[in-house]
Amino acid sequence: MTIAMVSYLMLIVCVLVGVAFVTLLERKILGYIQIRKGPNKLGVMGLMQPFSDAIKLFMKEQTFPKLSNFLPYYLSPVFSLFISLILWSVTPLDFGLFSLEMGVLFFLCCLSMGVYPLMSAGWSSNCKYSLLGSLRGVAQTISYEVSLALILLSYIILIEGFNFVKLSIFQDYIWFFWLTFPLSMIWFGSCLAEMNRTPFDFAEGESELVSGFNTEYSSGGFVLIFMAEYASILFMSMVSVLLFFGGSLLGLVFYLKLVLISFAFIWVRGTLPRMRYDKLMYLAWKSFLPVTLNYLIFFVGLKTFLFYN
Repeated sequence: MTIAMVSYLMLIVCVLVGVAFVTLLERKILGYIQIRKGPNKLGVMGLMQPFSDAIKLFMKEQTFPKLSNFLPYYLSPVFSLFISLILWSVTPLDFGLFSLEMGVLFFLCCLSMGVYPLMSAGWSSNCKYSLLGSLRGVAQTISYEVSLALILLSYIILIEGFNFVKLSIFQDYIWFFWLTFPLSMIWFGSCLAEMNRTPFDFAEGESELVSGFNTEYSSGGFVLIFMAEYASILFMSMVSVLLFFGGSLLGLVFYLKLVLISFAFIWVRGTLPRMRYDKLMYLAWKSFLPVTLNYLIFFVGLKTFLFYN
């Protein structure tokens, strides 16, 4: 158990360093998409920029609205980051970490808990823009979790287990990406909505909500929300690789695939404009849901047919 805890702490440190460099990667890619350089002053090619940003943000004065509900306002960013980091405990490493037989269920439980800090942050700020942003975020998160759960259920039926390790074993010869291409695209779209990323970033709609649910946050609170978002992006990239591209976490190729998926998250942000909110809900309930349900029924039928033959 001690080895597992030490391994988990090392993993968390690596995730937080990864989060720092994903922010740099995003700023660089968006810079080149917009025909500019991005951060390039601090260190070689701007490599020290994330650490400079962290120092600057943590040294700023911590403020809170006079009429806010202080305790939930203060604790929401902490719980947000905590949930994002606890998700990493399902990482199917081959050494020393928790091996959860019901890893997929634990993942879904933690993912669904992410709406509570979001709702609490918006409500406790006592600001109408924050409240509107959090309500939007909660509605879209709950809507797209349905699609994510159905897609995961399809693969659970295929591999006949809830352990993420089995996903790698079943993809030794062919990736699920080629077998279920439409599902992989729906998964990616649902991940964008789940993480509140462009073109589904309604919880942070700057054009109409100033900054959405985190309008009233500054300094450390803002940093924790920011870190939680990028830790979740890295985690969803890892789960996407496990689901559709397989491979062992001990190989370099796995992490190259992970960076590629993270790059796709950023590429979408630099390419697509924000959707209309009713179109977002239409997409979830009238496009993604029927397709994922049909795939689920197909997989159940396929496994039943193979079982009786």
